[in-house]
Amino acid sequence: MPRRIWVPPEPYDLARTLRVLRRGAGDPTCRREPDGTWWRTCCTPHGPATLRIIEHVGPAEGTVIAGEAWGPGAAWTLEALPTLLGADDDPSVFVPRHRVVARAHRRHAGLRLPRTGLVMESLVPTVLEQRITTGSAHYAWRRLLARYGEPPPGPAPHGMRVVPPPQIWRMVPSWEWHRAGVDRARATAILRACHHHHAPRLEEAAAMTLPDATARLQLIPGIGPWTAAETLQRALGAPDALTLGDLHLPVQIGYALTGRRDGTDELMLQLLAPYAGQRHRAARLILLGGRQLDRRAHRAPHSRIAHL
Repeated sequence: MPRRIWVPPEPYDLARTLRVLRRGAGDPTCRREPDGTWWRTCCTPHGPATLRIIEHVGPAEGTVIAGEAWGPGAAWTLEALPTLLGADDDPSVFVPRHRVVARAHRRHAGLRLPRTGLVMESLVPTVLEQRITTGSAHYAWRRLLARYGEPPPGPAPHGMRVVPPPQIWRMVPSWEWHRAGVDRARATAILRACHHHHAPRLEEAAAMTLPDATARLQLIPGIGPWTAAETLQRALGAPDALTLGDLHLPVQIGYALTGRRDGTDELMLQLLAPYAGQRHRAARLILLGGRQLDRRAHRAPHSRIAHL
């Protein structure tokens, strides 16, 4: 069983860093145990892999992260472990420009932006989250993986699955999408992305700059700015991948920074202009530390967003 040790810079918050990779508490691909152990499955370029991440915190050595992996993709997964955990992220370049941001930056100084290096595994669940409640999207993700995901290698907890490769997604029949609560528009977007010509080119976006990767993803009909940003936040760990077209985010940003309740993308872009190059990080910190409005609503009405 291959193993790797990584010592992160201090301060470091493992749970806060990895939380964005988990699609709800029942995500079959990412799980956190009560003792703080994280399990993650993925479909690497070399095949499926299971990764166990254990955090050790001692008074002398500080924080030490141990990664253990199983499966054909184990070596690839451990090679990418520091990057996954945010080693390539540099929060030191971030300069708070608002009091609420400065307070959140101090309180959550251990936050890093993870980078999976895998596009399709983030793209599919992100498309499922288009124009629908988060809970409904997470249900669809769990149901589809239970039916089409591969059992993970190694001692992964019961119920975990490996994200199917594009050729398996292409085999999902229309009635299975329907049973999972996925409408035709979202299913079609996923199937287009998983086309044998498109999928390899989309995966190449993991090695691109944010503008080039965004443009590459948006070549697929049904994948717009919202979906591209949410995907690349995870696949690239991109600190400037600001989500546009979201019903809630501009309202939350506007309320936290100005007290206004009528936030729009235009206002959000104006407020976050001082954070150019770091707008996604700024937005995450604001959500972590700012005043929050009630978010119990759909992500966006169908009429508001034509292409996500």
